[in-house]
Amino acid sequence: MAADVTRKELLEMEETPYEDVRPKLKDGDLFFCSGEYFVSRAIRRFSESPWSHVGLILRIRELDRVLLLESVEDAGVRFAPLSKYLDDYEKGRPYRGALVVARFEGLAADKIQPLAQFGTDALTRPYDKDEIAKIVVRIALRLGRKERDREYICSELVYECFAHAGYEFAYDPKGFISPQDVWQDPRVRFLYRLANPGRSG
Repeated sequence: MAADVTRKELLEMEETPYEDVRPKLKDGDLFFCSGEYFVSRAIRRFSESPWSHVGLILRIRELDRVLLLESVEDAGVRFAPLSKYLDDYEKGRPYRGALVVARFEGLAADKIQPLAQFGTDALTRPYDKDEIAKIVVRIALRLGRKERDREYICSELVYECFAHAGYEFAYDPKGFISPQDVWQDPRVRFLYRLANPGRSG
């Protein structure tokens, strides 16, 4: 299991340059962010964790590309080069926050295809912008989510990809799944904190 970590501890972790990490990345690795943006801060606050975002790493070996499958507010489900976070996340600037790679231990090679197929089929599906507000209300009222739709926040997309490969992460008892719930799974192991020119304290 990836050990619980505070934001302070996260920001004190040793950083590894992306060029050193890139050749070691595997399909199905997990990418966690601890952002300094408004929505990022809200997610960190309601999940009581340092994590504001999670995505899924997939390699396109024929093109020598490492892609991140993720659900983001302005684009919905998308593929983006993982390097985008380090050099051109927003208006030519790197992502503001800490970036971490983790590995789901025991992910069988024959499960990569269904995991990736589901993610690819979900491309362009909208980000569930209303879900963030609903989650805050559900936490306050201790209500679970009544139904699963096909609009995703980032952690729901990761959950569904792994579920279609036969693996499931535990939902929070309050009825949602956050990046922290993925991080706390006993099969998830921390690998690297990426050196990020856009990091902040």
